[in-house]
Amino acid sequence: MKYQGSTTVIVYVITDLNVGGAETMLYRLLSALDRELFEPYVISLTGDGLFGEKLRSLGIPVRLLGMDARLPNPFSLLKLILWLKQIRPALVQTWMYHADLIGGLAGFLAKVPVVWGVRNTSLDPLAIKRNTIRVVRINAWFSSRLPLRIVSCSEAARQAHVKYGYATEKFVVIPNGFDLNLFRPDPTARKSILQELGLPADTFLVGLVARFDPLKDHQTFIRAAGIFHQTHPQAHFLLCGGGISWSNEVLSGWIDAAGIRQNCHLLGRRDDIPHVMAGLDINTLSSIGEAFPNVLGEAMACGVPCVATDVGDAAEIVGDTGIVVPPRDAHALAEGWERMINLSTQERHELGQRARSRIQTHYQIGEVARRYQQLYRQLVQRG
Repeated sequence: MKYQGSTTVIVYVITDLNVGGAETMLYRLLSALDRELFEPYVISLTGDGLFGEKLRSLGIPVRLLGMDARLPNPFSLLKLILWLKQIRPALVQTWMYHADLIGGLAGFLAKVPVVWGVRNTSLDPLAIKRNTIRVVRINAWFSSRLPLRIVSCSEAARQAHVKYGYATEKFVVIPNGFDLNLFRPDPTARKSILQELGLPADTFLVGLVARFDPLKDHQTFIRAAGIFHQTHPQAHFLLCGGGISWSNEVLSGWIDAAGIRQNCHLLGRRDDIPHVMAGLDINTLSSIGEAFPNVLGEAMACGVPCVATDVGDAAEIVGDTGIVVPPRDAHALAEGWERMINLSTQERHELGQRARSRIQTHYQIGEVARRYQQLYRQLVQRG
């Protein structure tokens, strides 16, 4: 397929299209991209996932390379090179580590300029697969050779990768962005969520929206919930995301050990995250490693104040509209909730309004897309 016309063709190469922060941000970016100036094309190294069809619904072509991450196939690289020669893009923008490596090599061999994407800060071997760590090391070596620029979604991620050996001069920091029409205050959401959970109207609802993953540190959240429950038995804890169910024996074991089974609600993966977010009294980030935590921006855009661990750019995102505590510290997390519950309903509402204004000022998806577009234009003109 060859694109004609005055638009600039950008091929986005991403590791997969499953549910995740990186995949969500790619979808948001392409939703806001000026299609009169840029023509996007998405290639997933693996499969379709949730976002393949969503991208197609925007009129964006999506191709699947069908790679097996466990058994890399050199023929997949050859196929990607042939696709790039067929499409003839002005730029390749890669998204996540494996895509940086494979897409970077394919772009180099197809003689197409490449922009990498870095979206992580934690390189802890206890939380990241060995194969991914190997890819990061290879990418560090290639970083001065393959990409024209490396886009980092946070300053913390930039610093982490520079320490790991990535080329300092290649980095550009462009934060994640949020659709304020999708994530917005909803006066009916809290009542609706409490009714769904069968809880009284005066329940204090603390939320954690995160898949079950070591980086999200659900264990510290549950320990903090157990501490908080001792002085605030009326508080309930809503958790949702992939792997968040009572059939998860590890998670349910932590909950039972904390003695809070009756106060915890495990909702699994939800398709109505803006509604869930808007129904919370407090949103929580308990992660031990993030670059730019999307859940903070989403909750803040919904007018919900946050208590967050000090990871990645969390403190910069929250500013003076919430509370930031050290990671892996259940007592500090519970104390953050304590400070929030001691505020009046009106004070929390005003804090939430300030939080939304902060997202509106610094992290609107339209402004973030404009910054990507400005980078693309600079690189295309340079070429």
